[in-house]
Amino acid sequence: MSKKHIPFVNREISWLYFNERVLQEAADETVPLIERIKFLSIYSSNLEEFYRVRVSTLARLTNLNVKAKTLLGFNPKKTLNEIKNIVVKQEKKFDQLFQATLINGLAQNKIFILNDTQLNVSRGEFVINHFRDKILSNLVPIMIDMDKPFPELKDRNLYFFVKLSRTEIKLKERFALIEIPKTLSRFLVLPDTNELKFIILLEDIIKYCLDDIFYVFTYDTVEAFTIQLTRDSELDLDKTVSDKFIEDLKNSLEKRKKGKPMRLLYDSAMPLDMLNVLIAKLKIEAEYLLPGNRYHKFGDFIAFPNPGSKDLEYPPNVPLKVEGLHRTQSVFTKIAERDYLVNLPYQSYDYIILFLREAAIDPKVVEIQITLYRLAENSKVINALINAAKNGKSVSVLLELKARFDEQANIFWTSRLMEGGVKVNYGLTDYKVHSKICLIKRIEKEKPVYYANLATGNFNEKTAGLYCDHSLFTAKKQITKDLVKLFDTLNRKTVSKGFKHLIVSPLEMRSKLTNFINREIRVAKAGKPAYILLKVNSLADEDIIDKLYKASNAGVKIDLIVRGICCLVPGVKDFSENITAISIIDKFLEHARIYIFGTGDTRDMFLSSADLMSRNIEHRVEVGFPILDYEVKKEIQDILDIQLADNVKARIINGPNTNRYKKNRLAKKTRAQVEIYSYLKNKLK
Repeated sequence: MSKKHIPFVNREISWLYFNERVLQEAADETVPLIERIKFLSIYSSNLEEFYRVRVSTLARLTNLNVKAKTLLGFNPKKTLNEIKNIVVKQEKKFDQLFQATLINGLAQNKIFILNDTQLNVSRGEFVINHFRDKILSNLVPIMIDMDKPFPELKDRNLYFFVKLSRTEIKLKERFALIEIPKTLSRFLVLPDTNELKFIILLEDIIKYCLDDIFYVFTYDTVEAFTIQLTRDSELDLDKTVSDKFIEDLKNSLEKRKKGKPMRLLYDSAMPLDMLNVLIAKLKIEAEYLLPGNRYHKFGDFIAFPNPGSKDLEYPPNVPLKVEGLHRTQSVFTKIAERDYLVNLPYQSYDYIILFLREAAIDPKVVEIQITLYRLAENSKVINALINAAKNGKSVSVLLELKARFDEQANIFWTSRLMEGGVKVNYGLTDYKVHSKICLIKRIEKEKPVYYANLATGNFNEKTAGLYCDHSLFTAKKQITKDLVKLFDTLNRKTVSKGFKHLIVSPLEMRSKLTNFINREIRVAKAGKPAYILLKVNSLADEDIIDKLYKASNAGVKIDLIVRGICCLVPGVKDFSENITAISIIDKFLEHARIYIFGTGDTRDMFLSSADLMSRNIEHRVEVGFPILDYEVKKEIQDILDIQLADNVKARIINGPNTNRYKKNRLAKKTRAQVEIYSYLKNKLK
């Protein structure tokens, strides 16, 4: 079977159809109104990052010669055009949703978003006073000199492009640029009137008060339209990992701010003469121009206020307890008896913090080793590690400085940890360390005993309240022995193989996953039930997809739960007739990675930090870990069975990328995230 001819969806196109599923949540009338606005925000933020990273990479690839493009397997220029066509259609849906559905929906709930032309006298006075007290001193216009270079636009910042003109006297028009500071609140709730609620955006406040900004000029017409530039954010770094690396990284982060323009989003109401000035001065190519509505930087709408009923938002889930674990009893004593699983965000992340806190103060604990990738802003994890070091424990942290868009934060955490007496390893030269592992060494009866926490998501208490992940506590020697070897390897800034129970990339993951798939192929060919379930964020590796097609043809039944990119095409004759795939988009972000091979009690089940993408398998240190405890394995399987039965929020992944909801009129409605919470709550009873 030639890889050139296997059904394979371009990863960028597949990602865009994932983002369309996010847009579907904004369109879903069963979703509370404020939550729908938040899904529009998530869609917008996702697309922004897509342009900063993926589109910028494709733009670089357009310079390749014909032979290189053949090896690549697709034409970058053609893909860029396809991306633009899809995005333009999606942006039209976005605008329709915001303008027609959500604005009207807010109005039905007596909430109104006012623009600068809709203010009465009293609200206008309120806005003017707010502008003069809180905003005006933050705004410094830059007057454009047409004979000089255009001012450097910051990546993703919001600007007003302004034209000043005079109607009666022949006065040469002038242009200006106003940067809208990120520090200013984007939304202002105006005083109520007869139980009606009013919200105005920062842009409209500024537009209403433009005369206060340009009063020194004699122009009588001031036109202002928002623009936002997205730049290439990929970093070109020397691969040397040393103390100098932090300085190199800081310099590269500065360069990121001035990367090549990838997308200019502009208010489509902007007159053509103004747009032509922008294009000429920015020297931006036509394919990177994207018309939009009056509001850009929609990611800020994640903080859209709710001045109305609580019914306009999802009710908060109270994090559940984990049966058997208690906050006033030793976590180590419990883990020594059996494994425990924390299912996030349904169950409390406090258990992971308590694990680290107990390690920090327990006299028997002598060493803590942990890998960190993304951290919360006020990280309790960091505080626990620093306190452990102050209490005389040996604390070693491998902090990945190359975590995209978290580089600056991780430089800060590196300094904090080192000041607190923690040994910090910046990472490896050629590989990102993306694993989520922690190992505690405790001296019991004069012998070392190890306790571990391994997870599918980051040691980040903020995202743990939003992401669906699994976090395992274990003291099983099969796992801890491998972890001792892995940390020893990482501390020597290298990678190794020969792990008996863990699946570790970059040296072993591909071969081990392939061996498991081959095993199921042999089982199927022997006429026995063969099964594979893979739950991941992304499935894009061509060799894995090719192998799954071969397994399907051999008779292996394969279930896929893929939130984002899925380059595999299910249901294709002679390739994937035994493969079904769904994507679940709901209140929480599905983030767990689970691999299952086989059926019944003999099946092998792994949780992992790795998606099935080439970068995870070949260019990162990832850890897949086996579930060896029967009760934990059953719990994970029960959760997966609920997800496979979802007929409310699950979409069917197929070749045409229709994002059709998985519906079954005969079955009862199953919304996985609601049912999983109920399932875990009932277990406590």
